[in-house]
Amino acid sequence: MKKDFGDSISNKVYEYRVLARMSQQELAEQVGVSKQTIFVMEKGNYVPTLLLAYRIAEFFNVRVDEIFTYVKGNDQHDK
Repeated sequence: MKKDFGDSISNKVYEYRVLARMSQQELAEQVGVSKQTIFVMEKGNYVPTLLLAYRIAEFFNVRVDEIFTYVKGNDQHDK
């Protein structure tokens, strides 16, 4: 059985997109995904692949960790 650590990835895709004055559709086209993918990512309901994270960071000309942040979960079950 797969252990759930409760970890997640937060992101600032919305902030970078708005500062660039882009629509979700425009960003999606630039990084090769659907508008829906950008929408759910901005809402925190989708963790992008590493490849997509790098595409987005490269598009905005920043490091991946400036847009995406690892959030360690609190797995207290096995302690």
